[in-house]
Parts: sequence; C-alpha cells; structure tokens
Amino acid sequence: MPRHSYSRCWIHLIWSTFKREKALHGENARRVTNCLISLAKSADIYLRSIHVNPEHVHLLIDLPATHSVDEVVKLLKGSSSRWINANRLLVGRFRWARGYAEFSVSQSAMKDVIAYIDGQDEHHRVRTFAEEYEAFARR
Repeated sequence: MPRHSYSRCWIHLIWSTFKREKALHGENARRVTNCLISLAKSADIYLRSIHVNPEHVHLLIDLPATHSVDEVVKLLKGSSSRWINANRLLVGRFRWARGYAEFSVSQSAMKDVIAYIDGQDEHHRVRTFAEEYEAFARR
C-alpha cells in the first residue's frame, strides 16, 4: 500500500509597511488583499484568513510541506510590492518593512485567530499596531 504525506501547519503571519506608514486604505487595501489572495492561490498556499490594515497585514495560512515560511513570505511580500508599484496604487515607491512575525496556530485555536484577524478594524480602534505587535512578542 503506498504511503501518502499529510501536513497541516497553520501559521499566522504579520508584517508591516515600511516605517509603518499608513499607506493602504479603502480600495487600495481591497486591491492588495485580492493580490495576496491571488499570489497565495498561484503558489498552492491555502489562505484561510486575511486582513490588510493601513500599515500592516495579517494572514492565516496552511503552510504547504513544499515551502518554508521564509519562502512564502518572500513570495507574498516581494510579489505584492512589485504589483503595488507596477499598478501605481500609491504616489511614490511602496515597500514593506523588513522582517515579519510568524506564529504557529493549533487547530483548537483556529476560530479565535480567524475572529481576531476578521475583527482588525474594531480591534485597532482601541490598540495600535505597535501595541499589538508588542503583545504578540510577549506571548
């Protein structure tokens, strides 16, 4: 009987715009969301949840066994910034900040993480990205 591999590795990714500039609003945030969804799909990365904030992005992905987290982030950040600039979404050159945060997510925590990502607009009415990032780093 042939052996088959199975992998389920949920990863919550967070990265910010360069200098945490609040650059992605309204229609531009929606277009960047669609770009990231398309990039993930083209690389066979299951993207379960996404939210593009003005100065940062949250994604929940199922990391394929064929990719490392670093490869996925390079693909998503690099390709999306090239797309943003090629489509002139913003005045001037857009770029993401260096680095990213990654957190593994257990199956039992999925609903909470999805609710957290989906609730970003409400969440950031009371907590800044810097405060949020610091809290993640402490945990």
